[in-house]
Amino acid sequence: MYDFEFHNPTRIIFGRGKEESIGPLLKDAGLAKVLLVYGSQSVKKSGLLDRVKDNLGRRGVSYVEFGGVVSNPVLSHTRKGVELAKAEKVDAVLAVGGGSVLDEAKAIAVGALAEGDIWQFFTGKEIRAALPIYTILTLAATGSEMNGNSVVTNEETRQKYNIASPLVYPKVSILNPQLTCTVPADYSTYGAVDAIAHVIEAYFTKKPGTRLQDRLVESIIKTVIASHNVILKEPDNYEARAEFMWTATLALNGLTPTGVGDCSFPNHMIEHSLSALYNIAHGAGLAIVMPAWMRWYSRQHPAQFERFADRIFGVQGAEAGIAALEKWFQEIGAPIRLQDAGIGADDIEMIADNAAGLAKLWGIDAVYSKGVIADVLRLAT
Repeated sequence: MYDFEFHNPTRIIFGRGKEESIGPLLKDAGLAKVLLVYGSQSVKKSGLLDRVKDNLGRRGVSYVEFGGVVSNPVLSHTRKGVELAKAEKVDAVLAVGGGSVLDEAKAIAVGALAEGDIWQFFTGKEIRAALPIYTILTLAATGSEMNGNSVVTNEETRQKYNIASPLVYPKVSILNPQLTCTVPADYSTYGAVDAIAHVIEAYFTKKPGTRLQDRLVESIIKTVIASHNVILKEPDNYEARAEFMWTATLALNGLTPTGVGDCSFPNHMIEHSLSALYNIAHGAGLAIVMPAWMRWYSRQHPAQFERFADRIFGVQGAEAGIAALEKWFQEIGAPIRLQDAGIGADDIEMIADNAAGLAKLWGIDAVYSKGVIADVLRLAT
């Protein structure tokens, strides 16, 4: 193990009906008024939004509604949320929805206490304050419920960038697996791909010798695969939903890369350009990028890829393991080639140019030049 610090301040409340605890939690924290952030009509149709509002009202917590968050949340809508939070002088932000809702809520929490435009924090300005954030999760995928990250797309510049700060870890996140039972099969699939992508980044790019972390990652991947296979056949299976939900949280709460030394997130760097430019689901883009990147990178670190093949799929050889993962993506309905998402090979240079900007911001441009990114993308054709 290499030297590290680990601290995750988010309190998780997990189980059936636990969303009913949100009113008392906010009341006990001394919060009188919250910005209630949510997405499309799904939380309304399910009755969840009304239940949450009733719960808040019965505890004397007032709220200001801010709906309309979209998949791949956008800067223009985030700015409106910041304006509303400032105008209404809210004490906290309550996000009810999936990772996109949580991500935008975090950005609003930062912008509500800042001067100037919120985008400055996505391009490098240090975050010094944020409103308290509470979440009720309805889609397992991003891990945003237990981390300090947020991703937003600037529609004008076509940049999908992130913030990362201890100040945007949620204070409390409520995870009721029953709330995920109505998630469409395709978005459950994209969540499974996303969870796997979160753990393989450090697993393959870290320094060698951290066996505990390898085993944690392998356990997470195998649990994602097993539980998602059940979910596709039995969408209402609570045990499978519960296992998958908690596994997706563990995949990006800081646990798996702890103590592994230097590592990077090249798959996410490349995919952010796909969803910024074409507005495809993040997990769909990762299913395209991941096998291509693995084929490019496996030549440099074959031993870890051979381990992956053996421990996850029981096959021998790096290419066999990559092919097995790609085959599973295809079986669960994820795209595995650029053309599967309607993206032509002629666009590769444009995508690579867009991604190169994020590579520079993340400090990995020495390895991932525009040319290298284009080479990876060509393996996805």
